[in-house]
Amino acid sequence: MPSPSPHPALEDELGDVLEKAARHATLTLEALARRSGVDFAKIKDALDYRPDLTQAEISRLATALDLNEVGLNALAQNRYPLPNLCGLPFNVHPLRMPFGVGVANAYVVSTGGDSAVLFDTGASHSELHRAWPAKIQRLDAVFITHYEAEHIGGLEVVLRETELGNFYGPPNGRWPQCRGLGEGDTVEIGGLRITAYNTPGHAAEHNCYLVRDARRPDATALLISGDLIFAGSLGGGYFCCQRQLTHSRRILNLLAADTLIAPGHGPFTDAATERRFNPFLAN
Repeated sequence: MPSPSPHPALEDELGDVLEKAARHATLTLEALARRSGVDFAKIKDALDYRPDLTQAEISRLATALDLNEVGLNALAQNRYPLPNLCGLPFNVHPLRMPFGVGVANAYVVSTGGDSAVLFDTGASHSELHRAWPAKIQRLDAVFITHYEAEHIGGLEVVLRETELGNFYGPPNGRWPQCRGLGEGDTVEIGGLRITAYNTPGHAAEHNCYLVRDARRPDATALLISGDLIFAGSLGGGYFCCQRQLTHSRRILNLLAADTLIAPGHGPFTDAATERRFNPFLAN
């Protein structure tokens, strides 16, 4: 599999994680300051991307928010570890496309040749076309994690140009062409075995997909995590913070340690790294 280097920036910095964790804990920043004993102004500066927190203050914030201190310190020091990317029995092409001030990821997965499966479609067809790997000339299927603009912007044109006619995604979606996949539903296509997991939280309809080589089901797997799990963080729980956290922990516990995680934003990571370091998920 192609290994992107250097790693792109993490989606979330220290302040983003503190803000999300406070929302999960239903704490205002003032209440967090009182609970942690950290000055409100210093917490506010961290959320404004001007962190000036001591290690002791980060420790108190981690305790107040029930976060993993090791991972939170790694974020604070800009030293969050990312794994070497190797071992997959198929090819993965990350398509990183600008959206507003950020970047959204889509992924092309192929077992060889000129055909592939596409996961999400980016913010627009033009950006998807710009990022597209030249060797891939045909799509076997499209899978959508959730229905936000930066993940489905290119979908209509992709369906029209490829004449696929339908795609796979979360059940109860807004698209009549969607073949809804429920918890544990599995599709075999293009030499891949793809299992859906329903993971609402970031959005009311959200799926992750565990991708395996159909011929080598025991080989290293790939999780297309959408906006469920990021390297060093979680997606925002805009539909339900508690479901976001519950499903993130559930899915991470299902994965083998070497499972590569391909998130909707930010760099690749793997299950072992997130179990040890993710501030929300580490044991």
